[in-house]
Amino acid sequence: MNELYSTRNNNLIDPYVHVWGWEIPVYLFLGGFVAGMMMISGYFIFKGRYKEEKCSCHYLPVISIIALSLGMFALFLDIEYKVHVWRFYTTFQVTSPMSWGSWILILVYPALIIMLLINPNYFLKEKIPYVKKINEFFSKHPYLVKNIGIGNMILGGMLGIYTGILLSSLVARPLWNSSILGMLFLISGLSSAAAFVHMIAKDRYERELLAKADNGFLIIELFIFLLFFIGLFTATQVHIDAANLLLNGPYAPVFWVFVIGLGIIIPLIIQSLAVNHKIQHTALAPILVILGGLFLRFVIVEAGQYSTWITTTLAK
Repeated sequence: MNELYSTRNNNLIDPYVHVWGWEIPVYLFLGGFVAGMMMISGYFIFKGRYKEEKCSCHYLPVISIIALSLGMFALFLDIEYKVHVWRFYTTFQVTSPMSWGSWILILVYPALIIMLLINPNYFLKEKIPYVKKINEFFSKHPYLVKNIGIGNMILGGMLGIYTGILLSSLVARPLWNSSILGMLFLISGLSSAAAFVHMIAKDRYERELLAKADNGFLIIELFIFLLFFIGLFTATQVHIDAANLLLNGPYAPVFWVFVIGLGIIIPLIIQSLAVNHKIQHTALAPILVILGGLFLRFVIVEAGQYSTWITTTLAK
């Protein structure tokens, strides 16, 4: 199973050699982004907002399918043995995060399609056979619709956590060797998704709700970062060296400026003023949050490839 995830540059020992390029960070970001949108859509469906014409849950599944497909394509580009991709689905290995992730990703597509069919647009309902009948069936079974919303929230949570566990399972890289990485990527994905929906939502209630929710996600993300670094600094020397790659090493400028500063602190200030009606809501804060989430994946993946169980001078 692990051989399928081998990349074109297959050196996993030398910490000064790039193993993964842009494809993996983009895949991890889009996976977390889709996970967040699934949880938001699922929540709105559970609360019955799918009956509202302007509910974002009507179009988020389409955006999620497109984003996830782009992420899967980026992952496909990074896989060395592309013709063997089908082998992922000939087995299920309980102890393999890659096996879990492969099957979760397959389950996400039908889950998104089902959400889309709960209240399809005119084209789907009138032009595609049986879509109208499926929609009528859901209309008669509101409890089933609520369970679909719950199922999408659970599946989205699993997808978001998986994007972090995929890295944390690679114990050869001390920076990634943290059990909290899955939660960090999940909250970051939720934050990016909330910011995106806040930016494009047609309903004022949803815009304000998601702006407030995103403020909460950003605060939680800062707290998780604190726990992440506490975990590294209370471990071995190589873990401390790995943490310093981000805090005061070669990756510190990107981490502090683009991830913490522009990606969390400044949007948090802007959105806090906006939800308290001190300033107008604009697209600036959501865009910064989304870019911060993308930079987070790049800096974690890049710095993690340089971290090693051999004490390095890069962090000094």
